[in-house]
Amino acid sequence: MQDALEHSDAEAVRDDSPQQPKTWKSIVSKWLSIVLPLALGFALIVYQYNQFTPQQLQEMKGYFVSANYFYIGLSLFVALFGFLSRAYRWKFALEHMGYQTHFKNNLMAVCISYFINLTIPRSGEISRAVILKKYEDVPFSKGFGTIVAERIVDLAIFFLFVCVSLLFQFRTLKNFILEYIPVEKLIWLAVIGFVGFIAFIVIWIYSRWTLIEKLKTKVSGLTEGLLSIYYMEKKWPYLFHSFFIWFTYFMMFYITIFALPETSDIRLGAVMIAFVFGSLAMGFTNSGFGAFPLLIAQIFLLYGVSNTAGTAFGWLVWISQTLLIVVLGLVSFILLPVLNRNK
Repeated sequence: MQDALEHSDAEAVRDDSPQQPKTWKSIVSKWLSIVLPLALGFALIVYQYNQFTPQQLQEMKGYFVSANYFYIGLSLFVALFGFLSRAYRWKFALEHMGYQTHFKNNLMAVCISYFINLTIPRSGEISRAVILKKYEDVPFSKGFGTIVAERIVDLAIFFLFVCVSLLFQFRTLKNFILEYIPVEKLIWLAVIGFVGFIAFIVIWIYSRWTLIEKLKTKVSGLTEGLLSIYYMEKKWPYLFHSFFIWFTYFMMFYITIFALPETSDIRLGAVMIAFVFGSLAMGFTNSGFGAFPLLIAQIFLLYGVSNTAGTAFGWLVWISQTLLIVVLGLVSFILLPVLNRNK
């Protein structure tokens, strides 16, 4: 099924832009994008596994056995609304460009994109645009442009989560940082960071380096994507669904804390910090493989949750979400051609 999708991807790009011949560099780059995140994930799992004694590993198994899976199921039920909302939000951007698409195809494209991202990070966005071209006849470049605009909005909302979390948990994080990094080093880091920022601004304005020019082009494209949302006729419903999607993400994470007695009494601010770091972990490896449980456990340690309980919680969240993505992705792969027989 994935081979067929990649074939469709090639056709889509061929229709919208000149075909680019494959080179050894592109082939190696593609395989590295698959192997390196997986290798990092396995390395993190081995590292974390070696930190536990046999007794702690047995204790962690106990958490999986005694967990209240009602809350796991409830969190996945909430997650479904995030999938539905993301598919519905997509319609607003496509309608703004004059394309009327079927909600079912939008939804299945979203589910498949999450599934594809489990294999090659960020390749799911391409698959969404490919599916839209194949079944809704939306040009690949325009469909992909709407997805880029979504990512910009999602990044802005995530940054808002970061700011709110830091605001409410500043004291805890400050004490944690000061415990491991002396004040003198923090001052030097601040000075180096400020000088580096000024140097970057000067280079950005005056440099003609190829890399900087490429970055400016990408930033210009991101700005254009944001402006397209500003001029969108239904921008307020679009923004409502954008915030609702992240609300479901957070609630899915928050509900799961009640699955374990050891995590059920964690404060809301602590959950927000863990959610932020867990979201960051999703970009380190394939959908957070290995990195997600490790970071969650480290954050929960700050709030008195044992390393074993925090790690078990992280794996419960990651495994349940991944299983949901796999099921929805495979079902969508099967139903997409069946429900579009006349296409």
